[in-house]
Amino acid sequence: MNLYEDLIWRGLIKDVAGEDLKDKLDGKPITFYWGTDPTADSLHIGHYSSLVTAKRLANYGHHPILLCGGATGRIGDPRPTSEREILDYQTIENNIKGIRKQIDKLFESKAEIVDNYNWTKNYTLIEFLRDIGKYINVNYMINKDIIARRLETGITFAEFSYTLLQGYDFLHLYQEKNCIMQVEGSDQWGNITTGIELIKKKLGKEAYAFTMPLILDANGNKFGKSEGNALWLDKQKTSPYEIYQYLINSDDSKVLEYLKVFTFLPREEIEKIMCEHEKHPEKRIAQKTLAYEVVKDIHSKEEADRAIRVSEALFTDDIKQLTEQEIEEVFANIPSIILDNEDTILNVLVFNKIAASRREAREFLNNNAISLDGTLINDENITIKNNSKYHLIRKGKKKYYLIKIRF
Repeated sequence: MNLYEDLIWRGLIKDVAGEDLKDKLDGKPITFYWGTDPTADSLHIGHYSSLVTAKRLANYGHHPILLCGGATGRIGDPRPTSEREILDYQTIENNIKGIRKQIDKLFESKAEIVDNYNWTKNYTLIEFLRDIGKYINVNYMINKDIIARRLETGITFAEFSYTLLQGYDFLHLYQEKNCIMQVEGSDQWGNITTGIELIKKKLGKEAYAFTMPLILDANGNKFGKSEGNALWLDKQKTSPYEIYQYLINSDDSKVLEYLKVFTFLPREEIEKIMCEHEKHPEKRIAQKTLAYEVVKDIHSKEEADRAIRVSEALFTDDIKQLTEQEIEEVFANIPSIILDNEDTILNVLVFNKIAASRREAREFLNNNAISLDGTLINDENITIKNNSKYHLIRKGKKKYYLIKIRF
């Protein structure tokens, strides 16, 4: 399968500029770019869905330029409902360092990374208006979807001008690096076409672009920090295990789409996986494959293998095979209980309000609702011993409590 056919099959092409885009993608190597603004010190899984596509193009021999928007990030692109917070310059610089490190790792140091601040910082306003603003009609800008949606509530001149800055990026890269194609998420289509218009009017040449559909979760929300469901690529913010767990719990209705978008598995293998998944959905074969492949690409095979091991340990509530660091990471957000001495399970349930009373605690125990380190407990006199630093209590199916023994 050639690149264009693969992208189509994966559902990765939405908007297209350039009649012979297919020939460009399947022909001789070209230079293309993808960009993001440094609004945080880490990328998230929403960015990753686009970066995976850029990586596909690179794997087919095309040259990727990955742009960190030190200039555009100082302005902020228009949001659908309100203006973005203006970040101070030091924060932007720190964010760029974090993003560059992640991009470099994902592309194994084979991508060219640039910062648009380097070619805009010395551009005077008068020169920019003469060289760039002169070529783009205000009516053309107003008709951009993101700008049109903000006209009723109000949009600042800085936000309004953002599309000119991004358009200039494309023009600059076209002139200086023979970058003839831009690849972005579909929310950037308006800014992409501004760049194409500039290249056509100033240089009389054709540029190419395509956008990818925005990837949504089962509730129809974007994967992004503004949506409150960000999965960060920085493992200090989101551990590899957390990414693994999130994806392994993907809805059946979305897992085929995610396998196509987020993994490099070939079509034949994905179809085989889905066939097995449909025969035995309870085994979650597709979700497990998805989670493993994504963690492996973002972090490493070692981290993906570790995520499986941790996941299997938690499935059986057997945490003895986990390291102390793994236990602390996995259970960082669940209630923890400190024990100075050995105590009975009944006392631990009552004194730590896992049960409202001794009577309720006994009901939990009699009804097989309490397990300790993976073993169902019925005897209220069972002692939680200090033979291990950690123990795990599970109430019902999903409520966990981490017991920490203070030696």
